[in-house]
Amino acid sequence: MNAAPPIRSVVIVGGGTAGWMAAAALARMVAGGVSVTLVESDAIGTVGVGEATIPPIRTFNAMLGIDERAFLAATQGSIKLGIEFVDWNAPGHAYLHPFGEFGFDIEGVRFHQIWQKLHAAGQAGPLDDYCFSAVAARLNRFLPSNNDSSSALSRLVYAYHFDAGLYARFLRDYAEARGVVRVEGRITETPLRATDGHVEAVVLEDGTRIEGALFLDCSGFRSLIIEQALHAGYEDWTHWLPCDRAVAVPSANAGPLHPYTRATARPAGWQWRIPLQHRTGNGYVYSSAHVSDDEAAATLLANLEGAPLADPRMLRFVTGRRKQAWVRNVVAIGLSSGFLEPLESTSIHLIQSGITRLLALFPDSGFGDVERDAYNAFSRSQFERVRDFVILHYHLNGRAEPFWQGLRDMALPDGLAERIALFRNRGRIFRHEDELFAEPSWVAVLRGQGVDPAGWDPLVEALDMPRVGQMVERIQSTFRRAAEAMPDHAAWLAQHAPARTEP
Repeated sequence: MNAAPPIRSVVIVGGGTAGWMAAAALARMVAGGVSVTLVESDAIGTVGVGEATIPPIRTFNAMLGIDERAFLAATQGSIKLGIEFVDWNAPGHAYLHPFGEFGFDIEGVRFHQIWQKLHAAGQAGPLDDYCFSAVAARLNRFLPSNNDSSSALSRLVYAYHFDAGLYARFLRDYAEARGVVRVEGRITETPLRATDGHVEAVVLEDGTRIEGALFLDCSGFRSLIIEQALHAGYEDWTHWLPCDRAVAVPSANAGPLHPYTRATARPAGWQWRIPLQHRTGNGYVYSSAHVSDDEAAATLLANLEGAPLADPRMLRFVTGRRKQAWVRNVVAIGLSSGFLEPLESTSIHLIQSGITRLLALFPDSGFGDVERDAYNAFSRSQFERVRDFVILHYHLNGRAEPFWQGLRDMALPDGLAERIALFRNRGRIFRHEDELFAEPSWVAVLRGQGVDPAGWDPLVEALDMPRVGQMVERIQSTFRRAAEAMPDHAAWLAQHAPARTEP
């Protein structure tokens, strides 16, 4: 069997976070004789609100060999240890979805199962006391984690908050230094090859023609190639996730620089708060069927902790996914492949996972169906699993407004209702191996949203509970002492990664 020739030219359509993450990841291929060209127009803005991330971003940066402190300084970044959810169950109620695990499994029994029995007997504190990232977050403390299993720091799991525009600029410098070529211009035509319908080039306003073998559509909501040229189709999930707009505004920092994102429930959606070194990012994600744009903007501005630094900016979207993220010789990355609101900060991760999966399935110029089908199946699964996790927050709410009542009453996607029922019974979680959110995340959100299991795993009864109780107590005290010994989050940033770029 003769393999088709390798791909020698990749064209990335669109810059922003998605385009420059893809360019940076592909830059190492330049040394192997592959040309990588990115086409973007300064006249076309980017969404740029994805400033909160989840821990896998550290793997992506490490893959590129990026120094963490240099990255934080260049992007006005701060540390993120989890997400605080405020007022989702009722006004005044809050819980944390921390990164990392709760405690340690004991004799093969899940820690949260052991905790459930001890807590019911009044012999254990709040569940967050046994997650090191949660303890550090509540104390506003941070130190980089380590690999010493005897140290509590080995249990610290974290991500970042950063300015998405500055991150794109940082990655642009990285990619261009390694041979990626940027072309400025607005695309006006996308000619298709007559023989097989593949994209053969993109044509700019001035007539410049840029040919390629593989095209990455990073054009955002416009979906310039994957939809406008190839008509991949879109699966609308508005019936499960009815928020269709957002209003965003930066504000001056006020109060402590918390190492966590905050998501506060509002009458027709929720408000994000993302603390950076030079400002705080804020936005209100809402349903236009339940509140007007003017009312949403007024609600956001009335709930800022610091003075606004710009006029509110409106965004419109339809939650869902592209039916096929890879069509012919085009792969959609980022918003062009689908959109899930940033409730669990997954936007940048979905870019990252799309890129890493493409690298793992990188085709030759024959573009066989095997790689394409595997990529599309993974993309579909990834979007659906994240979708279900986001729906979980909305469905298990305790608010009285019509928007929230409708979400409590809606029919759930297949499998999600069974997961909730399984947890309600004995606190059990079963998940697919390729899912983004691990068992501790499901436990944190289910318990945080008020699901208190009726019982626990029968295997708990076989344990020596007095001895186990002592072990659990030691975990709590060890985590607390270790967190108290860490420096303040803002102080650590000021010493080790002070912002070097003027806002």
